[in-house]
Amino acid sequence: MNIASVRRPIIPPTPPRAPDNMSLFGRIAVIKQNMIATWGQRAYEEEVIQGRFFLHKSFILNQPDAIRHVLLSNYQNYTRTPAGIRMLRPVLGEGLLLAEGHAWTFQRRTLSPAFTPRATANLVPHMTAVLDETIAKLETRTGEPVDLREIMQRMTLEIAGRTMFSFGMDQHGPTLRNFVMEYGERLGRAHFLDMVLPVSWPTPMDRARARFRKRWVEFVAMLIAERRAVGKKDGAPPRDLFDLMDEARDPETSKGFSDGQLVDEVATMILAGHETTATALFWALYLLALDPDTQEEVASETRGEHLVSMADIDRQKFTRAVIDETMRLYPPAFLVARAARDKDIVAGAEVSKGDIIMIAPWLLHRHEKLWDQPNAFIPKRFMSKEPPDRFAYLPFGAGPRVCIGAPFAQAESVLALARLIGAFRIELADATPVIPFGVVTTQPDHSPMFRITRR
Repeated sequence: MNIASVRRPIIPPTPPRAPDNMSLFGRIAVIKQNMIATWGQRAYEEEVIQGRFFLHKSFILNQPDAIRHVLLSNYQNYTRTPAGIRMLRPVLGEGLLLAEGHAWTFQRRTLSPAFTPRATANLVPHMTAVLDETIAKLETRTGEPVDLREIMQRMTLEIAGRTMFSFGMDQHGPTLRNFVMEYGERLGRAHFLDMVLPVSWPTPMDRARARFRKRWVEFVAMLIAERRAVGKKDGAPPRDLFDLMDEARDPETSKGFSDGQLVDEVATMILAGHETTATALFWALYLLALDPDTQEEVASETRGEHLVSMADIDRQKFTRAVIDETMRLYPPAFLVARAARDKDIVAGAEVSKGDIIMIAPWLLHRHEKLWDQPNAFIPKRFMSKEPPDRFAYLPFGAGPRVCIGAPFAQAESVLALARLIGAFRIELADATPVIPFGVVTTQPDHSPMFRITRR
């Protein structure tokens, strides 16, 4: 994909690439700190890299056809790795992201009506209300240093709370944020035993994660109990995601979610919804602060409109391209790892049972054979008449297990960025480069301070 650009695009900072000859144990030592820093130059140039992971082969796939095979054509042959299950199960339980087989089919079928474009459109008023409040608060802080990462986290958490339960998160937001921070900093990092032992063999970290899960499940159940206490008027249409999920029934069996299943689904939607969107918005604001000309293009697109509907959001074509390019450079899920259930052929290579397949959006989105100027911030590449290959751009995954909440996340991100940049001019108050690191999601190594001024 060739991109013509009048001005020289910015190239945001990244961690140094690892030596291609780094040993397995050297990589394992780095993984705990920053998975992104374990990949060398070969991983950005070659289509398939084969290696070994203890008793099994490992494959890094950067070939769209091979990725299509693993995520779509033969997806049932691939399951999450033990480390992946260990990292996610304590917070997501057996919700949609981790379910397999019939359980996954039931959940996907049952939840799908809650995430249609029409259902998302009905939730836009919740988003706009929170944005109005956020902008009003920011207006009192113009000219002073502000932590926009923290503000985005609070804002998207509030949107998650209102779209899920129709009530604000003033009371419970700090507790939820503490859960997220505790898990990410202490329990969400892969250790050596997490990667080599079967899931059925508990590691010392698994015991700590189990204690965390007990407290986490009790907290989410309490939120659900509060929402149910509010109730719903007989015959009234669903007013939030909880109504939609609580009333959801499998179209084939008419079965709904049990209380335990509902806890896992709510936890999945709140965490996946607010944390990844907050991170994407932070990176978008950081990129626009580095690139004032592109920031002005976003501001001019809103033309002072008060965006309040899906139709308004859909008109923000350039802002959507900025979000798309942000998630290319900083994909929320930087790595998708799968273990083969049985033998297969992928990209001409023999895959045996237990072999590890790694599809890393971080690598794929910056691969030198797939993208022109892969490390540069060029939103207009997503307005080209030649869109990227569907399996070369995976911010929300692909195939049957593509993220069910993608339309919601995209609408929220575009709306928030358009409204914020339409209201404020944003600059960095901190000259220290922000380096991405991969722990569960693609996070910044620190929260820089920004300075905002009213337009």
